[in-house]
Amino acid sequence: MSKEKLSLLGMTLDELRAVATALGAPAFVGNQMASWLYGKHVETIDGMGNLKKELRERLKESYVVGRQAAAMMQQSADGTVKYLFPATMAGEGRGGADGRYVETVMIPDGDRATLCVSCQVGCRMGCVFCQTGRQGFQGNLDAAAILNQVAGVAERDHLTNIVFMGQGEPMDNLDNVLRATEVLTAPWGYAWSPRRITVSSVGVKEKLKRFLDESECHVAISLHSPLPPQRLALMPAERAMGIEEVVELLRQYDFAHQRRLSFEYIVFGGVNDSPAHARAVARLLRGLDCRVNLIRFHDIPGTDLHGADEATMLRLRDFLTRSGVFTTIRASRGQDIDAACGLLNTKSLALKDK
Repeated sequence: MSKEKLSLLGMTLDELRAVATALGAPAFVGNQMASWLYGKHVETIDGMGNLKKELRERLKESYVVGRQAAAMMQQSADGTVKYLFPATMAGEGRGGADGRYVETVMIPDGDRATLCVSCQVGCRMGCVFCQTGRQGFQGNLDAAAILNQVAGVAERDHLTNIVFMGQGEPMDNLDNVLRATEVLTAPWGYAWSPRRITVSSVGVKEKLKRFLDESECHVAISLHSPLPPQRLALMPAERAMGIEEVVELLRQYDFAHQRRLSFEYIVFGGVNDSPAHARAVARLLRGLDCRVNLIRFHDIPGTDLHGADEATMLRLRDFLTRSGVFTTIRASRGQDIDAACGLLNTKSLALKDK
């Protein structure tokens, strides 16, 4: 039975130095490997040209870079691009794709290019309005598979922002999300500012606090209803950590300066779009330094939920703004290729479920 190889992509500088010294090389070779992985985006160990050939051969016995090319790419009429990447799971080594995939979306907007990355195959949060939630949970991506989405898109060198808003709940795979964001922001890694990265969450007890304490990235909370019983009906995660508890936790942190807090609010016609809902949102968020992003719902099969009309969206925005809550209506992008919010799903491509 062949030995399972480990990915170098996703390793920290200290870990790469440890790999180098374990193979009999000086620790600074780990710095060279970091430069190849995160600065030059090398795809193979043989591409690390300033490493001695015999060291590269020893490296290849136990390691691979961890890069995998996109299996598919689709482009929307509005310029949005959706990629399909092979997925490797945390704790499973790096033996290659096993039939599971994740979708990654690049959203162009003037001089901005935002990449929406996934952190899980499927999701166990079970939100009734989300195609990914209907897929069920099939595994956590390792840090290499998360970073591979960034390194593997054609627009890599032109990206301005990254949002963890693709498939999966980031707090449910927190160790790998934190590792990926460390590599993205470290000077020896991609050297991005954490202010260019936003991590979303429905609110997961203990995990959200840990993320707030250990990361400086922006935070986006999936709100969708200010009324706990209704939010529970839409989002089963409300039972474990209710929105009122989430907001109370957030009030303990400083969002008045560079770090930004936002709330995502998908608007369902006749469900969460009434003046009473708007007043409840304003009460819930009063005094909190944040913004609300209103999102149009895109119909999915098997649900009675529908999107609200434009007049309702504008009414909600204007009321919340007058109430002191900075509110925007997020433009819908990539709907024609199922790349819009809540539409990502790779269930039909899964050949081996966990």
